[in-house]
Amino acid sequence: MGDVLVSGPAVRAIAARAEVVLLAGPQGARAAELLPGVTRVRTFLAPWIAGGDRPVDAALQAELAAIVAEERPDEAVLLTSFHQSPLPLALLLRLAGVPRISGASVDAAGGLLDVRLIPGETLPEDLPEPVRALRIAEAAGFALPDGDDGGLAVDLGAARPDAAPRGRYLVVHPGAAVPARAYPGPSSARVVELLAERGHTVVVTGAPAERPLTAEVAGSAGLDLGGALGLADLAALLRDADALISGNTGPAHLAAAVRTPVVSLFAPVVPAIRWAPYGVPVALLGDQDAPCAGTRARVCPVPGHPCLAGVAPEEVVAAAERLVAQGAGPVRPGAGVTA
Repeated sequence: MGDVLVSGPAVRAIAARAEVVLLAGPQGARAAELLPGVTRVRTFLAPWIAGGDRPVDAALQAELAAIVAEERPDEAVLLTSFHQSPLPLALLLRLAGVPRISGASVDAAGGLLDVRLIPGETLPEDLPEPVRALRIAEAAGFALPDGDDGGLAVDLGAARPDAAPRGRYLVVHPGAAVPARAYPGPSSARVVELLAERGHTVVVTGAPAERPLTAEVAGSAGLDLGGALGLADLAALLRDADALISGNTGPAHLAAAVRTPVVSLFAPVVPAIRWAPYGVPVALLGDQDAPCAGTRARVCPVPGHPCLAGVAPEEVVAAAERLVAQGAGPVRPGAGVTA
């Protein structure tokens, strides 16, 4: 979800001049359907990105070739993240007959990329992911239209979900697809208790598989909506919240897309300068100099998970109340990050 949402500004730049068919993995397809400027979403599981047991074989090549034959694209713009190579997909697209392909690659691309940005040379290394994707689109010849501030966005007509509170509230999202990026469940539960004691209404969200976690975290003090919301309803819930408290996971970027401030419990396994919620007020918590910094680990390699376990619930509550006191509302993209 997060990878797709941060591509939004680049997608809008391309959509200003061309019809956009967005090729997304199964986990990102629902988010892709919410992006402004997308005409159609096609789903393709790329095993070199998503992992899993799918082989890279003739069947995979034929599946992508069939998508290309149906869509007949004039060109492809590959919006890979900083640690991903565009070359496997570029090769398959070239074999399928796509005439022009753009992307960012450290490795020499030969005839695979017609437009190539080189990270560390023609593309700065430490850019927020939305800016990085937009630079790739710009190199391909697509710019944001006048009046577009370059922030994240989703098309959202949904009303607040029926299960949501009617008044003001905060949202706590305790789960994460990558365990190394999750704040400990008991600490999240204590955050909910403290916020409730201070008079705040707290909603706890999570995926269906996270229902045991959201029940634990909500306890008797919060409203447990774990597994109860689709993506559009979650976006509407976040849009109307005073702030979100979350680790570095998809809903943090969804909150940024609806311009809701975020208390970001950010494990430094990936750089915050690239992956912190973009374009909204952010309170960044967590030891960014911990030994796990930059490892891209999925499971914390340091006993005790100190980068996040060391953040006291009281510190989280104080950060949330500071954001609420500052008031919500859009800010200049890239601004508003505080320690």
